[in-house]
Amino acid sequence: MTRIQNIRRILLWVLLLNVFVATAKWVYGVLTQSLGMQADGLHSFFDGLSNVVGLVGLWLASPLPDANHPYGHKKFETLTAGAIGAFLIITCAYILWKAYRSWTMNLHPQVTTISFMIMLITLGINIFVTYWERKKGKELKSDILTADSYHTASDILTSVSVLAGLFAVQAGYPFIDPFVAIVIAGVIAWTATIVLKDVLSSLTDRIRIDPQNIRTAVMTIPGILDCHEIRTRGLANHVFIDLSIHVEPAWTVEQAHGLAADVEAFLLTHFESVEDVVVHIEPEGHST
Repeated sequence: MTRIQNIRRILLWVLLLNVFVATAKWVYGVLTQSLGMQADGLHSFFDGLSNVVGLVGLWLASPLPDANHPYGHKKFETLTAGAIGAFLIITCAYILWKAYRSWTMNLHPQVTTISFMIMLITLGINIFVTYWERKKGKELKSDILTADSYHTASDILTSVSVLAGLFAVQAGYPFIDPFVAIVIAGVIAWTATIVLKDVLSSLTDRIRIDPQNIRTAVMTIPGILDCHEIRTRGLANHVFIDLSIHVEPAWTVEQAHGLAADVEAFLLTHFESVEDVVVHIEPEGHST
């Protein structure tokens, strides 16, 4: 099974779990007028929606490089991760609006044993999904899975907040319910910040591999006198390297070309995330 197929399969399973979790929390939240449960259900719903966006992003990123896109289409993964961040912001704004309406309309939610059961079961599902998705995101070096795992992780915190709110409402403090919704909105905003920060790192071509680590690796290859002007860019799992090496001035073009090919092959195997390497040859003592 290819990397893309693995990511797609994981997203499909997470989507199904998110739909179940979101439906359970939101429906019962509406029935009992619990704003906390409704907000948490909407948060989970957007988890599922982000899975759909992720699947579309994978489809867009899967084509091989072509004449118009020589570096491939992998940044579609980053764009879809950005869409997940945008959905988080929209969710945050909606929940704040609902909290305001709850205060102004003086709603009094109902708390039952079923409320606690639903929250505990869905909390357990979210813990499992977060751990599994983040683990697979690291293994597959997927921006989409990593971003989505942060989204699901925020569900754990919000679910705990909702449980605390349910206890407070049951104890006779109904104003805690919209307050919990505001806490959930804050967690969502924090999660959106993390996701969008990762997206900007990819879109602005932030350094992906420490240049010193690359230099140390390259200098172990016989025949290289120096290595400098090392640049990296791309995604976490799709890195491009550009560097210059110094060789003996007396070397022939054929010798220098052979060494450059060795450097490219070495870096492609030494750093798993590297997709392509461009090596510039300079004779020792040459100044640019």
